[in-house]
Amino acid sequence: MITVHLVLNAHIDPVWLWPWQAGADEVLATCRSACDRLDANPDAIFTRGEAWAYDIVERIEPALFARIRAHIDAGRWEIVGGWWVQPDCNLPSALGLQRQIDAGRAYFESRFGAFPRVAYNVDSFGHAAALPTLMRCNGQDRYVMMRPQEHEMALPARLFRWRGEADGPEVTTFRIARDYATRAISAEHIEAALTALPDGVSHTMAFVGVGDHGGGPTEAQITWCREHAETFDGCRLVFSSPSRFFDAVTAEGAALPLVTGELQHHAVGCYSVTRGVKLAVRRAEEALGQAEIMTAVDPRPEPGSGERLAAAWRSVAFNQFHDTLGGAAIPSAYRQAEDQLGAAAACADEIVQIAIRRLLAGLPDAPRQRIALYNASDLPFDGHVVIAPWTEARWRPHWRLLDEAGEVVPHQPVGQEAATAFPRRILLRLSAAPRSLRLLTLDRGDPLPPPVDRRPPRPADRGEIGRLESTRTVLAFNPAAAMRFGETSITPRLELFDDPTDTWSHGVARFGETPIAEARWAAPRQIDDGPLMWSAIQTGAVGDTTLTAEWRLYEGEPIVELLLTVHWRARRQLLKLVMPGAFNARVDGVMGGALARALDGRERPLQDFAWLGGPADSPVGIVCPDVFAMDADAGGARLTLLRSPLMAHHDPASADAFPRAVPSDQGVHQFRFEFAAFKGLSPEWLALRAAMVRRPLICADCTRGMDARGDW
Repeated sequence: MITVHLVLNAHIDPVWLWPWQAGADEVLATCRSACDRLDANPDAIFTRGEAWAYDIVERIEPALFARIRAHIDAGRWEIVGGWWVQPDCNLPSALGLQRQIDAGRAYFESRFGAFPRVAYNVDSFGHAAALPTLMRCNGQDRYVMMRPQEHEMALPARLFRWRGEADGPEVTTFRIARDYATRAISAEHIEAALTALPDGVSHTMAFVGVGDHGGGPTEAQITWCREHAETFDGCRLVFSSPSRFFDAVTAEGAALPLVTGELQHHAVGCYSVTRGVKLAVRRAEEALGQAEIMTAVDPRPEPGSGERLAAAWRSVAFNQFHDTLGGAAIPSAYRQAEDQLGAAAACADEIVQIAIRRLLAGLPDAPRQRIALYNASDLPFDGHVVIAPWTEARWRPHWRLLDEAGEVVPHQPVGQEAATAFPRRILLRLSAAPRSLRLLTLDRGDPLPPPVDRRPPRPADRGEIGRLESTRTVLAFNPAAAMRFGETSITPRLELFDDPTDTWSHGVARFGETPIAEARWAAPRQIDDGPLMWSAIQTGAVGDTTLTAEWRLYEGEPIVELLLTVHWRARRQLLKLVMPGAFNARVDGVMGGALARALDGRERPLQDFAWLGGPADSPVGIVCPDVFAMDADAGGARLTLLRSPLMAHHDPASADAFPRAVPSDQGVHQFRFEFAAFKGLSPEWLALRAAMVRRPLICADCTRGMDARGDW
């Protein structure tokens, strides 16, 4: 006899085809209805997750919150998940997803004195390999999910043990059959839950209740369940909850099959559509991470700064919601998301900037101007940084930057944002230990004789060129760019593809095979001429989209940097950066680290970098913190930069039937890439490069104790 645990629930998307205000209304209506159903049906049990929903009820209707608390105390309302919302489980950073959990934990422990063991992301679009470790580190060893579904990923059973990596911690995981929501419950819904059970397991779950825009179980559904409790051969239906189900299968002690690795794929188009919110979430995550570090070293942290950070993290956590971060919501919802994420990043920036200046206030006076640079990261910084010290004069060729030991720090003036004649931005190479302060001194002493082996650096338009070269890399233009690293050559290209898919790209594993256009480039013009950096800018176009590429080489660095600006005007098309090559292995940056993946050509979520193994120990790497998806096979890798389906378009609806529909991601987009190829290139090296891009050094001027300005 198999027991079917009927889980009365209400999936609620706080943002999707409606703004968050409508999500709040649906939470109130659903929780009110759920309490009414429990009052009328003493045998029923309701299941609800997501701290945000409880917080909304508590803040708006305290009496309803009291009803919920009473049902929880009576054991008839179960809290699952425990996170702030059900987030996208591929795109947030590891820190960002930890703070998602922290926000939920803080809420539930403060209100109910407990945090659930059962993690719960039934609608998220795939699950990163980092999740089992993350969940176990937070005391959660049970997981309920649904996507990818049976037609998207084969699993050995509906109930299984899941590890992210070999020998890693595991969580007992249940994949929901058919759907988490039921408008009209049927025998087919129950029968689906009985399939694919592992040997020795006599329990399963079926989820009942109207969802997406809330609603929960109806009286008709509850009545149907009660009337059919004993009508299915070989099983019985009982009102239950996820915890009761997991307790029951644990007591059986059956040996469950083991699954190792990520659980993918569902809605691969959501890795790249609506790019702006993805950038905003990652920018806010990194800024808040830096703010946490600066708060810890602030000699006089302001009262309430901890709560300000927690509130900012809650805003980020809310916008990690899978439909929001996945790019599947309506356009107006993203205007609100941008405001919320911008406020979180601004909060972090203020905390960071005030904290570093408080640190500087404790330094002794000095007669010369100093430039402070703080590495607000748990990883070392060792690379180039651009500073903009205020000098009230043109940067003079004889000025020097001195480190703490009085040694000269090589530097180079570079162009600035303002269209004026003052090149105040200065490029220099610097290293900084984690959580450490570097203090440079600006020496404006007597002019030094110019170097005999090079001209003084001068950022300017130096005319058309065919080649840039440093001691480790060569960049040749014809007019497209070809990079050479010793014996390894890389010739990336931008290709445009038709994309007839909807927002989610349902049923798609890989985007376009045959490009409809390739980028056309004008001859480049050299801008910078060393000694630290050489650069050239070229313009181009692909289809109706215009392009600007700034290529940079750095002395002593085994990289070529590309700063790419795309003015995207395409409709129902996508743009990929293609890296042809003969590859035999692939390691991608993912949430929390790196993951070896098959060279199978499937579109996969990406974080920060990709490492591609080649013959004769000739790996190729690309640092790409502004890109979120890539496909790769033995013949090359293709990074998905932009897509332009109609926003919130869901097949099979006709894309032509909605005259007010908005194509995604129109406008100006900027990308930063670093290409590398050398013996010994490792994923760890690429990850560190990406971390330096994500968390640049924090810079501030320090003028305490300087001579009067007239003496400069």
